[in-house]
Amino acid sequence: MQTALNNDQAVQPWYTHRWPWFLMLGPFLVVLAGTFTGWLAYSRPDALVVGDYYKQGSAINRDLRRDRTAADLQLHLSLRYDPAAGKLSGVLDGSRLAPGGKILIRLVHSTLPEKDILREAQPDSRGNFTVDLAMLEMARWQIVVEDQANNWRLTGIWAWPKQQAIELKADTALTPA
Repeated sequence: MQTALNNDQAVQPWYTHRWPWFLMLGPFLVVLAGTFTGWLAYSRPDALVVGDYYKQGSAINRDLRRDRTAADLQLHLSLRYDPAAGKLSGVLDGSRLAPGGKILIRLVHSTLPEKDILREAQPDSRGNFTVDLAMLEMARWQIVVEDQANNWRLTGIWAWPKQQAIELKADTALTPA
């Protein structure tokens, strides 16, 4: 007995059908995505990893002393940013703060160290100051304000532009009772 095949039912090679290609598409996309992820990991090193963690850890104790000094001086800082004028203005207040002396204002970007900003300000006799500051990027900034001699510091988190102004106060829990 012979079976005759119609022209419609002629055997076609596998590569002319859609289903094999459709089934191979998934693994191909996974290999492609894995290659891209590997390239990203290799070409963009993580900027948040600290190389010398021991020195960073030992510096924490010095920073705590500076925080305690700020609490002893009862320091309080109010900052406001005016993007139209490109100015960052503030008031540094403390019941035992000696007038004069420059302060350093450091705005640390949450993920990109190359976008960190450092400004120097000279408060007047009442603690008021203003510094030029170009347009801030929308980010969650860490703020560190310290005196030039590194005796005290105030720190805080500023979610710009959600917060137009920020208040920094010394942590009174650090002062010895």
